[in-house]
Amino acid sequence: MREHGGNLDLAQQRFGGRAEDWIDLSTGINRSPYPVGEIGTHQWQALPSRSEIDALHRAARHAYRTGAPIVAMGGAQAAIQLLPQLVPPGRARILAPTYNEYAGVLSAAAWDVQEVGELDALAGADLAVVVNPNNPDGRHFAPRDLLALLPDVGRLVVDESFADAVPQLSLAPEADHPGLLILRSFGKFYGLAGLRLGFAIGNAADISKLAAASGPWPVSGAAIAIGCRALRDAAWAEATSVRLAADCARLDAMAPAQGWRLVGGAPLFRLYETPDALAAQEKLARGQIWSRVFAQKPTWLRLGLPGSEAEWTRLAEVLAR
Repeated sequence: MREHGGNLDLAQQRFGGRAEDWIDLSTGINRSPYPVGEIGTHQWQALPSRSEIDALHRAARHAYRTGAPIVAMGGAQAAIQLLPQLVPPGRARILAPTYNEYAGVLSAAAWDVQEVGELDALAGADLAVVVNPNNPDGRHFAPRDLLALLPDVGRLVVDESFADAVPQLSLAPEADHPGLLILRSFGKFYGLAGLRLGFAIGNAADISKLAAASGPWPVSGAAIAIGCRALRDAAWAEATSVRLAADCARLDAMAPAQGWRLVGGAPLFRLYETPDALAAQEKLARGQIWSRVFAQKPTWLRLGLPGSEAEWTRLAEVLAR
């Protein structure tokens, strides 16, 4: 298993408590989720129809401001798993450090994988991967700079899992360019990661391959119902983006007293340089707040944003100890 946030079972093994006792800030998932409302029995009992899946696709196109071909999948991770099926193995270059599933999935499929630190170093790849905004450091790129890469790579995958609150960074409106594939996560911004919903957006050939590989029912009836509702709720999305920006500033203001320095982040998480990340993680864990550390970067601590005022209060109390 590759290292990820969300490993709350490890926190419980080490520090005790029930899952519901913990505030899990180890992921970049919105802790003030979209209010899903009632889900009819039809969504649980019947296989999703083609018309229902098409309605979800229309809602996603509306939210992501695109007219390009799109396919719903079981989270952005489902699309990552299928990337090796788009083209034969070749040279893959990944802008790093970033989400580690890309290197793992491509390496397992016999791709020659190289992690690079600069955008221009992706040139010459058969498959280039950029996460924008990046996880975990929040590095981001203007759409025009990413489009400029297209002539120099065979295929460019842009993972926009954290782009909902910064839509100006999204290439979804340009997604029908040959060689460009956009991945979107629903669960992070909407705080419903357990729903397992995401989208791939791109040219017709790539989307057709991914749709065929995903099968006739790639997402559940409940995911379709909630996704259609949430993706068309522009007022909720706008209010949430405003709140997240304020919450980022609120969390950043707590960091200096701990000796932490902000080194990056996106609207759903912050990355701090600390004297000792494991010590900081343990301090938080003794107050049953879980955070993310990185084996290759022993001073990096990543924190998601608390949701309720009660969670913010608890975080402040734990940090003050």
